[in-house]
Parts: sequence; structure tokens; C-alpha cells
Amino acid sequence: MDHIMLFDDPRSRGNLLPFTFTRPVAEIRVGILKICEKWQTRLQAKNMGFLTQDYLQLKYPAIHGPALYINGALCPDEDLVNAIEALKGNESLWHQDTLLASNLDSPEQFQTDHLPQKKKVNYEKDIQLLSRNWHIFQWNGNEIRRDFDLLTKRRVSWGTDDPHTHLYQEPNIFIEKGAKIKAAILNATNGPIYIGKNAEIMEGALIRGPFALCEDATISMGAKIRENTTVGPKCKVGGEVSNVVFMGHSNKSHDGYMGNSVIGEWCNFGANTVVSNLKNNHMPVKVWDYTKGGFSDTGLQFCGAMVADHAKLGIGSTLNTGTVIGVGANLFGEGFPRKFVSSFAWGGASGFSTFKLMRFEETAQKAMAFKGMEFDEKERAILQKVFELTRPYRIWDKEF
Repeated sequence: MDHIMLFDDPRSRGNLLPFTFTRPVAEIRVGILKICEKWQTRLQAKNMGFLTQDYLQLKYPAIHGPALYINGALCPDEDLVNAIEALKGNESLWHQDTLLASNLDSPEQFQTDHLPQKKKVNYEKDIQLLSRNWHIFQWNGNEIRRDFDLLTKRRVSWGTDDPHTHLYQEPNIFIEKGAKIKAAILNATNGPIYIGKNAEIMEGALIRGPFALCEDATISMGAKIRENTTVGPKCKVGGEVSNVVFMGHSNKSHDGYMGNSVIGEWCNFGANTVVSNLKNNHMPVKVWDYTKGGFSDTGLQFCGAMVADHAKLGIGSTLNTGTVIGVGANLFGEGFPRKFVSSFAWGGASGFSTFKLMRFEETAQKAMAFKGMEFDEKERAILQKVFELTRPYRIWDKEF
């Protein structure tokens, strides 16, 4: 099939907030690639579209004509790809009560509740359906392994000619063209290490796989990067990091610990920012759940922070275990802020006001320009809509 459409599963979408405020589910990065990139690569699709929230469609448009409609929260494997490719016209693939994929002629045909049951095909094998935001870091190591095999099959690594860099288990390390590595240690004994095009690993960095450094990203001098970490495109990451997914274009350049966390795009963490990932009493961590308007138990002993796009944290910031930070929040000052920080909040432990939209847009424009990208009208319209959608959470705002 030349055309694929990635649709948002309503149940997954709500549980993946705040990341899905600004993107379709399939635009989430887990492993080396975004979910949509995994499907496009595996199916060798020429065209890809999205069925998502109306305010996101201008940036992430649908396509018309016959296509495979695939659940955007679904991470592919070989068996699943084969099952979806085998679907005939108007057939749908289900796993229990979850729609995985359909072969349809147009977006108008796509009505989940009215797909003909006689065309229903059951899929009995296990699936990886992203249905909680902590799954992003929890499944990241396994997805790095899958993506590594997908991207490096029948290819030869460019390697490194730096005499002061040491590679453990070198066959499990793939270095793309243009990558620069100086006086670093890369240990792929427990999992693969992928270094993207024009990425840079500075002197003294210590890295353990599974690990992915995407295109144009940088690891700072003396960084300590533990297993199951992904550093997305154009990110700059330093300090001590363990099992964290940076989706892209974000900076944590300086010292400070961060573990078991998910970081959106265009975020910045000031020097010595520290993120706790373990409670003092070792009890399971609870995080804010947008679908219930309260906190839900993750069942995880280790869970750090969920930080949405365009969030900024000042120097010396500290985040408690299981903190959720919304889109465009700006945190600073001493002490731990509350464990749920709403979008466009301005302040910290001493209290919040609203980060005015005009001032926020100025900051976002400068941050994106710094990475060589434009804050265009599509981006502006999405963030203005998110500002309105999240207004009820800003309980300090005098308008409410």
C-alpha cells in the first residue's frame, strides 16, 4: 500500500496528554523513530497522513484515496506488519476491543463504531499499544532495539577514527555519516547504540546502550548517559541521564540528574536541574491523569517527569517524583513546584501566574529560530488553541 493514515485512538490520546496537546499520537518518538516513521519505513509508504484533532490537521493533514488506516498508538513489529498488509478492501484488524488497522477507500469511510463486523479480522498475538505517557520511557529500550535493526539492516557503520574513543561490543554500534566522537566511551554490551547523522559526542562522555542519538544532536562534555535513553534531533544533553526520551529540539546541556522521564520538543532545562525518579519510601509513583482530573497510580517504582513542549525550567530547578508539566510552562525559583503544573503556568513553588500568550509566542519564536526553524502560523494557531483548551487548569487566573 502506497498510502497510510495514522489515526488517533481516543482512549490512548487522552492518556498521552500533555504530549498530545501539540501532536497526533503517531508523532510521539519512542525508540529511535517516531511511531509514524516506523510505519512509513516498514511499509515503504509514499504518502502518509493523520486523522487527529481538528486544530492539528492544518499542520498534520489527512490524505485522500485508498489507504491503510493504522492506530497511531501502535508500535509495529514484523508479525503485525504482515497482518496489516494482508488486509483486503474494507477489512479491519482488531485486538480484542481495540481497532488496529483498516483497509479503506477514503477518510469518510472511517467510522470506528460502524466498521462492518463481517469484515472483522482478529489479531491474537501481543501488541505494543502506547496507552500511558510513562510507556514512552518504559518501552524505549525495546523500541531502540527494533529501530536499530530496521535502520541498520544490510548497512555498514561509518565508525570513528578517533584513537581516544573506546567502543565496547563495536558490532552493536552504528555511526552515521558526519557524526563526530571525541574521547568517549560507548558500551553496547547490553544493547545497541545508534549515532545519527552529524551528531556529536563531546570529550569524556560515558554512554551505555540501548541508546539513540538522533540527527544533529549533541552530548555534552563529561555526560553520563545510562541505558534506554533517546536524544532526539537537535537536542543538547549533558549531566547524568537514565532512561529518558527527549523527543527533539530540547536542551539539558548542563549537570544535574534526570531519570525515567519524557521530554517534549523546544524545552530547556537550566544548569543543575534535578528530576527525582524514586520516592523516599519506595512506593509506586502517581502522576496527573487528564482523563480523570486527578492522580493515577503508575504502578512504577521509578518515574520521573513528563514535560510537554515549550516548557522552560530555570537554573537549579528541582522536580518531584512523577511531576507533570504542561505546554509552555515556565518554572523558576527554589523548592519543588506542585506535581501537576498546568500549561502556560509562570512561577514555581511560591505560586503561579499565567504566562501571557503574546510573551510566550515571543519566547517560542526565539527558541525555534535558535535551532534554525520558523515559528509559523500553523504552530501559532495550535498553541493558541492549546492555551484556550488548558485555561480551566489555571485556577489562579482571575477570569475563573
